[in-house]
Amino acid sequence: MQITRQADYAIRAILYLSTLAPNQRAATTQIAEEKSIPPSFLAKIISQLSIAGLIHTARGARGGVCLARPPEEITVLEVIESIDGPIALNECTATPGGCPFGEKCPMRPVWCGTQETLVETLRKTSFASVLASVAK
Repeated sequence: MQITRQADYAIRAILYLSTLAPNQRAATTQIAEEKSIPPSFLAKIISQLSIAGLIHTARGARGGVCLARPPEEITVLEVIESIDGPIALNECTATPGGCPFGEKCPMRPVWCGTQETLVETLRKTSFASVLASVAK
């Protein structure tokens, strides 16, 4: 399993914004340059993060982007799902009826258990905790 490039860029952008003072704004050009994100790609990501309520955007000379909540309250799962949608390791974890083996599939419990563990880990991981682990 691999997250999309777009989700990776979104995580990079939120990490960058998490290092700023509360309500401090950053220009998207600055984020793109600092985090090696193509500017045209970042514009789409910023829009999706804003729609998800994770960031605030403002236009104009004093505009820019800032977090909508403190980094302690934003999880990696929220960011990934705002870009890629719900995590599904296999078709059967999202729609059990989509598999011809259904509930009798010997791999379904493995996929479901692994997915639950992954989702829970990402749900428990805030951007503040990520930054704190790097600072050590």
